[in-house]
Amino acid sequence: MSTAPAGLLRRYAAWSLDMALLSAVAMLASLDRIREAAARACGAFEALVAAMARSMLDVLAQGGTPWELARDWLADAGSRGLVSALVDAVGDAVFVPLLLLALLALAWSTLWEGSARQATPGKQALGLRVVDAAGGSPGVARAAGRHLAGALSWLTLNIGHLLAMAPPQYQALHDRIAGTRVLGVRPDAALPGWAWAWLALQALAALAALAWLFAAMQAAMQRALDALLLF
Repeated sequence: MSTAPAGLLRRYAAWSLDMALLSAVAMLASLDRIREAAARACGAFEALVAAMARSMLDVLAQGGTPWELARDWLADAGSRGLVSALVDAVGDAVFVPLLLLALLALAWSTLWEGSARQATPGKQALGLRVVDAAGGSPGVARAAGRHLAGALSWLTLNIGHLLAMAPPQYQALHDRIAGTRVLGVRPDAALPGWAWAWLALQALAALAALAWLFAAMQAAMQRALDALLLF
């Protein structure tokens, strides 16, 4: 039985396991909408890059400076319209999946943590459980309140989550609000190897996504410049 306050890294690993599963479900359920909006976003992105390349060549041809380029770009209504179209397309791609994910996460956390198991599957995999002030099951209502209060931990730029590192209770902001604690294995227990591999995979995925985004932006700019120079 877990009796010690859970470490922040172990809590994050457990949370990310649950969210990976729920995110997959939300994306599969919204796949058609994501594809349509992603196609519009790609088109808007290409148009935006082409407009930026055209403006850059115009300013350079006139002997202008980067500051003048930025000023003209921000003042141009057409440029703002292209940015707005890209933002709208990206918003359409993520809004429904995120809303569905939020609803799934609320039901998931409430039902699992409010049950006799006192933990979601991710928490169970890492030996964690959620308890009330008396050390018992928080119940469905308290578990739901805990999950909803979690929004405040995110809105404080994760400072609310970092409070889980503060002694003596090691409670995150949403645990303090809901009157709950997250208990785990003994404080000196190391994360299992598979959990470290899972965390490393997330870091690699984030780096790969950034590298892909940079390469895509660079390629789009090169295509736009080539098209303008050939014209």
